[in-house]
Amino acid sequence: MRIKTEEFFMLEALHLAEKALNSGNPPVGSVLVLNGKIIGKGIESGKTTQDVTNHAEILALRDAIKKGFVKNLHETVMYTTHEPCIMCSFAIRHYGVTKVVIGLNVQDVGGMTSKFNILNTTKVKKWTKKPQITFGLLKEYCQALTDKYIALKGKSIKGC
Repeated sequence: MRIKTEEFFMLEALHLAEKALNSGNPPVGSVLVLNGKIIGKGIESGKTTQDVTNHAEILALRDAIKKGFVKNLHETVMYTTHEPCIMCSFAIRHYGVTKVVIGLNVQDVGGMTSKFNILNTTKVKKWTKKPQITFGLLKEYCQALTDKYIALKGKSIKGC
């Protein structure tokens, strides 16, 4: 079996982000990986579905759960084009995702870089282990999609 690189998985997330952008949503895509295999995918769709919970990270978690991986989520790595927001960060911590690899940070409501540092908090007793965080993987590609979205919509991305 060939071990896939982090860039491969982020490119998969970027492909999903392009789909989100093409459907009128912010360009956010997420994949959830277990032992080198993608077990969950999420395409940002909150704007087009008018459901704020349809963020890419949550949809990737839901996809993995639907496929029967709920008991393995604490062994997974999430690759996401944008920093998970507060809501998504809560879900990541709740399920114990081991590592989160992020393309771009989102300071306004980011789950780590904002004042709401959900990904690193130690104040929730049942969240015993913080995920390892990596920022900036393929950042320039994530930024290019964000710039395209801003140009199309005339807005900035304020969440994941």
